Amino acid sequence: MLDFHNHLMPGVDDGAADISESRKGLETLRSQGITEVITTPHFQASSAARPRELELHLNALDDAWEKLNALAIAEFPGMRIERGVEVALDIPHPRLDDERLRLAGTSYALVEFPYMSIPPNSTLAVRELVRSGVTPIIAHPERYSGMAANPDILESWRDSGARIQVNSGSLLGYYGANPKRLAWEILSRGIADYLSSDYHSRGKCPVAECATIMKEKGGEAQHRLLTTTNTRRVLLDQPPLPVPPLQATEPSIWKRVMPWR
Repeated sequence: MLDFHNHLMPGVDDGAADISESRKGLETLRSQGITEVITTPHFQASSAARPRELELHLNALDDAWEKLNALAIAEFPGMRIERGVEVALDIPHPRLDDERLRLAGTSYALVEFPYMSIPPNSTLAVRELVRSGVTPIIAHPERYSGMAANPDILESWRDSGARIQVNSGSLLGYYGANPKRLAWEILSRGIADYLSSDYHSRGKCPVAECATIMKEKGGEAQHRLLTTTNTRRVLLDQPPLPVPPLQATEPSIWKRVMPWR
């Protein structure tokens, strides 16, 4: 499996605090079946619009990446390690020209909306990225407040060129009951493209348990597409393959909130 949403770089965000926690993070991911990693520390899109701030931030990420990469080469020779960032779209016209801001230097970029909420004109930011040649992968939409009351926004993002990444932990209830229901709903509608851990190098990692539960629910083929086939297609700069809808196992939160749909 390939995981492209995690926080393993030491000392740059709320993930690994130091190289020791980076080591534990890699050990944990490897033990749960991850063989390829693109690590994605947090990054504010507005920083890219301020050259001096961008330079300082990227220098810090470069230093952390060198430490993580050296660790991987020395102690995890069977794992492929690449870099990217998780971009918070805090401005409507993001610029991600530097390849270090994209996943493994491809045209794909992992993005999120700030404060776990959907801002006005969120689709505009998606379109701006697509116009610039970047394909945004929207991280964990199931966790955004207001998502259940705005069921068409996912389709709007996808129609504008975005892809969708669900957190493995959401399917297990790590973030609460509503994100769990939304995550399963997204899979049941067949609009998820990728599944990643969002692992922060500490605490419980959801990867193996999520794989087991999806297989128990008859979703082995979908899990393979979401965690292996489509994630590796990111490295090849290729679009994801369609993921068939997973049989719904919980009542649709959207139908409860908007029963006329």
